[in-house]
Parts: sequence; structure tokens; C-alpha cells
Amino acid sequence: MHVLFVIDPLPLLKAYKDSSVAMMRALVQRGHRLSVALQGDLYIDGGKVLARATPITLRADADLHGHDWWQDSAAPADQPLAAFDAVLMRKDPPFDMEYVYSTHLLEYAQAQGAKVFNQGAAIRNHPEKLAITEFPEFTVPTLVTRDMARIRAFHAEHRDVIVKPLDGMGGTGIFRLRDGELNLNAILETLTETGTRTIMAQRYIPEIVNGDKRILLIGGEPVPYALARIPMAGETRGNLAAGGRGVAQPLSERDRYIAESVAPRLAARGLLLVGLDVIGDYVTEVNVTSPTCFVEITEQTGFDVPEMFAKALERAVGVTA
Repeated sequence: MHVLFVIDPLPLLKAYKDSSVAMMRALVQRGHRLSVALQGDLYIDGGKVLARATPITLRADADLHGHDWWQDSAAPADQPLAAFDAVLMRKDPPFDMEYVYSTHLLEYAQAQGAKVFNQGAAIRNHPEKLAITEFPEFTVPTLVTRDMARIRAFHAEHRDVIVKPLDGMGGTGIFRLRDGELNLNAILETLTETGTRTIMAQRYIPEIVNGDKRILLIGGEPVPYALARIPMAGETRGNLAAGGRGVAQPLSERDRYIAESVAPRLAARGLLLVGLDVIGDYVTEVNVTSPTCFVEITEQTGFDVPEMFAKALERAVGVTA
């Protein structure tokens, strides 16, 4: 099959650890062809959704720490998204209005016969932090509001809370507010932009010291290993971008129960790939835009996550290698 990746510029990717590159390599190993396009290459003309797409090949013996791991195999050409066997939306956040417009274009392309993963409407309708509110049985007490008085009351009740913006990534904008926090008002004023911006507050989960676990769901099935992103000393954030250390580990009984409970519901909505963030026994985010950690789990456990993804994509499309 011919797979189109809607992705960030290839020279910016760290190929040795990038999950999208791992997907590409697994697909090529199974005999499939690749093309790439940037988010800005998507457009509508005459009611049809097209992309300025560039076919690429992967260099078999390339140093993935370098920038010559791929090469263009033909000149860019304008093609309908429906002409590809599969379209993978792998553009990283931020989830801004341009991203929202792209999800609309992908949704329109699906109506024209394109097979898109994750589906445009599914991405748009699952804001990664808010989506946890659908599963209250798996979350700690959580408040979503822009009302600073309400957040202060939540903090007074729980005494140790995490506050964060709804559109942050990589751990940006996350604060831990302990009992007696002297900067409480200043932090809330900053995050809510003086009561004009909605944020999330959650009771602090002490098990963060053991890691913020990324559990991957592929085709409605959990990968049997999670990547526990363990905060560095003095940090409350486990995000790898915030200095966390990734340690792969088998799913616990609770991890598997959570994953198997939510996976079928999410897969039925067109979410082929989901990254659950779990701290202790609780879900903290449902990542659907561009979930990662394929390489770390594969290298540390020997379980081939990219291969599992490639096979799931083949099943979803109804095409085999």
C-alpha cells in the first residue's frame, strides 16, 4: 500500500528515536511505499481535498543520528488524499487553529474516500487533557474551570494539587501547588490569564515518583509494555521533554484493566493509535494527536511496537503486504 504521512519537516525529526520514523521503517520492511506532506501542503480545490505530496525512500544503512536517512524518490505532485491507501496524521502539536483546520480537511477527505488515521473528527473531538473526564472511574478528583475562586476552593479541599493549561505539551505550564503555597494567587492569575482562560486542576498523585506511564493502544489493543517516564530529582513532571527518564516495564494488572476498558471505545471512533498517560492507578491524559514512545519500548523490551502498528494499519485498511 501507499501511505501518506502528514508530518513535520523531515530534517527536524530525530530519526533515531522518532516514532513516526519507526512507523515508516516498519511499513517499508513490509513492502509498502511512502510519501510525505506538511500540514500546509493540504488544500481544497474544486471541493476536493488534495496534498502536495513527495514520495520518499528510506536509506537502509543510514545513521539515524544524521540527516540523510531518507531521500526523495520523485518530484512533489498534487494528489487527492483518497488516492493513497492510508493517510497518517503525524503532525506534532501545538493544537492551534491551523491544526483544527487540518482536521476538517482530513474529515472532508474521508467523505471522499480517504482512509485517515487518526481520523480528523476523532482527533478534534478528543482534547487530550479534557478527554479523561469521560472516564471518571479511572481519574483522581479533577476540576476544569477558569474561575480562580473555584480553583482555590479545590486546592483548600485537597491541599496538594496539580494545575495545568489545557493546550500544553511536554510538561509546559504544569505547577504543583502544595498546602500553604505562597504563590497560589500569582500562579492562578498567570495560568488563567486573570480568569479568562480555562485550566485543569487535579489532586496530586504521589506515585509520580515511580513514573508517568505511557500506555500505547494500537488498533484497540494495548501494547504489553508501558514506558514509565520518571522525573529527575526535584521535578514533579515525568515528561521526557522536561528531563524525565524513560524506563519500559510490563503493564500492571491495573494498567491492563484500564487499557482494555477504554481501548475498544476509542478505537470505534477512528482512533487507531492512542497514548494513555497513567500515574499510579489513574489516567491523566488521552493522547491522540501524535503519540510517541515506540522506539524506547522496542529497544528496552524487544517487543516490536512499530511492527504491531504496521499490522494494525494493514488490517484497518484491508490491505496486506
